Amino acid sequence: MKNNIGLYNLLTVLLVIGGYTGNAQGSNKNTTSTTYDFNDSHFHLTNYIQEGITVQDYLKIMGNRVGRSTLFGIPLQQMWSYQNSGDYAPSYYLQSDAPLYYYSFTDAYIASAYNSLSAADKQRFDPMITGFNPADMYAKAHIKRVLLTFPGVFSGIGEFSIHKEFVSSKVAGEVASLTNPAIDSVLEFAGEVGLAVIFHNDMDMPFAKAGAEPVYLEQMKALLKRHPKTTIIWAHVGLGRIVHPVQQSASEPVNEHNPNQLKIVEDMLTDPALKHVYFDISWDEVAKYVVGSAQALQNTITIINRYPDRFLFGTDVVAPKNPEMYYAVYNMYAPLWKALTPEASEKVRKGNYERIFNEARQKVRSWEKKNRM
Repeated sequence: MKNNIGLYNLLTVLLVIGGYTGNAQGSNKNTTSTTYDFNDSHFHLTNYIQEGITVQDYLKIMGNRVGRSTLFGIPLQQMWSYQNSGDYAPSYYLQSDAPLYYYSFTDAYIASAYNSLSAADKQRFDPMITGFNPADMYAKAHIKRVLLTFPGVFSGIGEFSIHKEFVSSKVAGEVASLTNPAIDSVLEFAGEVGLAVIFHNDMDMPFAKAGAEPVYLEQMKALLKRHPKTTIIWAHVGLGRIVHPVQQSASEPVNEHNPNQLKIVEDMLTDPALKHVYFDISWDEVAKYVVGSAQALQNTITIINRYPDRFLFGTDVVAPKNPEMYYAVYNMYAPLWKALTPEASEKVRKGNYERIFNEARQKVRSWEKKNRM
């Protein structure tokens, strides 16, 4: 695997020297390559106690199968409360009743990891800012400070969450909301700078009844429509571990008050006011819904083939210990990759990532240059 990485780096350097800029900063060109399987639009280098693998180890796992990847930690730290769990040190938010709190140092850590790479290896990553509280009106100031402290590093913000099953209620302090002006401030600034946004927000509550309108859908759409100049990727198509795909009632026809998941998504894809919104199909929890039945798979194939420019693939793997763990999500989607048209498959796995993040790199570097202190 080391030989593959060395060959990839040598090839990258030669291409850059020769004037090829398909993956380089500032380029808006898409790359069309058969030498790698995908670009990863959703990857966590660290976990809920800010531990993980090194970026160098991640490069080894990527090898020549992954072209580029986002790079971010997790903005929340699980508190180890001795009163709650004693000598047991929780490493995941479901392992303790103690609260979570925002951990802003994650951005400095990600920047340090990125800056430890060679120039060629840096081209393979798009670091993201996550260490801000979306309920805090100072969140915009944090993002701006990070950009000016670490110029040339970040391409976007996220993954950050507003409504997330089991997580939102555990966060210390004010509960984040889609109607809070703080999140509008963040998204407006992202649009001004050109930062790509990866946004987790459950479409519905856990254990929702079939036929009921998703509780967060209208608020989410209203928020997205307020920021038409901001490129936003709605993570996991609004799904969660317990937040299942929205189901229509068996006794009623589908209508605006009785939707199903793909009807909701298609309505958004055809809404001109939401043309800046994309969906990622990251996470094994999402993959299990897609490939869980022949009908679900066929429905997904149909909508992606119809709107191939609006979907991205990401693993959403957290600090993988080995290649098997990392590639498991991609492998789960094997029936989808096989059934999509070649054009749609290429765009979802590679092209859409490159188009979105090449544009983000260019715009953010330009903003940094104009605002350099």
